[in-house]
Amino acid sequence: MDSVQVRPMREDDLRSAERASAVTFLEAERSTGRVGGPEAEPRSAVASEQWIDRMRFFLSVDAGGCWVAVDGDEGAAGTVGFAISQNRGRLWFLATYGVLPSHQGRGVGKRLMDAALAHADGRPGIFSSSIHPGATRRYRMAAFSLHPQMQMVGTVDRSTLPAVHGLREGRADDFAWMDELDQELRGAGHGPDHGYLLGTRRLVVSRDGARPGYVYLDDRGRASLLAARHPETAQTLLWEALASSRGSTLVNCITTANEWAIDVGLAARLDIGQEGYIAVRGMPVPAPYLASGHFL
Repeated sequence: MDSVQVRPMREDDLRSAERASAVTFLEAERSTGRVGGPEAEPRSAVASEQWIDRMRFFLSVDAGGCWVAVDGDEGAAGTVGFAISQNRGRLWFLATYGVLPSHQGRGVGKRLMDAALAHADGRPGIFSSSIHPGATRRYRMAAFSLHPQMQMVGTVDRSTLPAVHGLREGRADDFAWMDELDQELRGAGHGPDHGYLLGTRRLVVSRDGARPGYVYLDDRGRASLLAARHPETAQTLLWEALASSRGSTLVNCITTANEWAIDVGLAARLDIGQEGYIAVRGMPVPAPYLASGHFL
């Protein structure tokens, strides 16, 4: 009889869940990496702590969407799978999901996904997916549409950077209109996620009354979540992110509905490639919008 138990996540599961996540995604990257592409590397200690901090935040905001699969003989230390999802208003999103390679093909992933989808309670949903065949099969069987997404990588040719105008540093008092914009683009605001993101990233906003938008930049100046009412505003925000980048940069989660981002990246001399899917159910792909992997 299978000793694996699927149950709600607890605080003391976070470190073992992070270890399971690191192993799962490293193996996935190694098995699906492109020929000639960079070799997948283990998650750094800093990145591991950031993962734990983000999942602790999700657990504090909406614990009902956070699930783990544990080996019954090992307790919390034996985490073999995880599904962290969240409800924001009338939107559900899957922040992260995976099963250790040693436990794949045993129905653990289906049980975790079933628990996370039950928490959605019929809400439209969105998440960023890898190209793992087993996972994508499960997503499609759960009635999600899979939209191929692209990413752009490389060092920005700084001679291509245009002058940008109409932007300023964002503040907590911008959250209200940002949530209204989120509502237009994806059916629900980010709510408490904005507070968390502002504490860990730089926020740049455009407050043009007719064409508002915002972008969060990580500690390397890379765009990690971008939303705008008009493609021109989105392009201006992305140019600001590229101007802020240091060394090699990354623009992720680009769907065909967001080709405005491809035009900017190619103009900046970045290289383009395919990288997984944006999965949606009961909603269109947001645009102009670049999703965050964990916060969508």
